[in-house]
Amino acid sequence: MAMAIALGTAGAPALAADAPATDQIAVCAACHGVDGQSSAPIYPNLAGQSAAYMEMALKAYRAGEREGGMSAVMTPQAANLSDQEINDLSAYYSKQ
Repeated sequence: MAMAIALGTAGAPALAADAPATDQIAVCAACHGVDGQSSAPIYPNLAGQSAAYMEMALKAYRAGEREGGMSAVMTPQAANLSDQEINDLSAYYSKQ
């Protein structure tokens, strides 16, 4: 616990037990950045976004319920994510 608090106060990314796997972050980071700051204006910044909103959006992409915009890119990205992975990614980016 003290280590998590020390890491959190040192400005490191969230390293809690619910932190997503590095490979999951790498996939998202290609467009949204490791720290949630997008690599191009067409991709939304995820840093500080509501975790509940990101969970809803990723689950909707996974279910094929979102159309238009970047859904052609996001639907396949979300298709294989479990509920736990979606929760972890949403929590991670909301804390950035």
